[in-house]
Amino acid sequence: MKYLARTMVMLGVLALVAPAAAQAEDESVAAIEQANDAAFDARLAMVEAFAEGTLENGKFLWKDDTTAVDRLVLSLSDQMIYAYDGDHLVGVSTVSTGREGRETPAGTFKIIAKHRYYRSKKYDNAPMPYMQQITSYGVARHAGPMTGYPASHGCIRLPPQFAANLFAATHIGIPVLITP
Repeated sequence: MKYLARTMVMLGVLALVAPAAAQAEDESVAAIEQANDAAFDARLAMVEAFAEGTLENGKFLWKDDTTAVDRLVLSLSDQMIYAYDGDHLVGVSTVSTGREGRETPAGTFKIIAKHRYYRSKKYDNAPMPYMQQITSYGVARHAGPMTGYPASHGCIRLPPQFAANLFAATHIGIPVLITP
């Protein structure tokens, strides 16, 4: 009985300290399908807009006259993010997302906070320049190391100049579609 009580206490403690999964504004099958379609369309738009079909890790493309981005599409499987102004693709970059066990969630999100200079409250005060938060749990886009594969605690790492460009061109409330 004593062991059962200890086990139940431990499980209760673990449940209190285990992080909750980040929740998308919409994680429905329809939302994921919409994000998948958007990612497929974005790959085609990249060729049309920039005459390039692939990017090396850490590289990005940006239309110089871009002042506004009203929608972002992220493909976790491709490790790519696409920035749109209306129907026009204005930027594309490689990313590094959440590693196994700390996956970046798929679904439809919105930018809920922006901070030019920010430090992680969870991970050793780590710098997160040009941070744009998309979940209440703390998943965000920010400048960070570009590994070429999923390696973060769930955040979306971007090349520094691309992160700065996005920070300047986006506002709180714009949609972020993330596909598996």
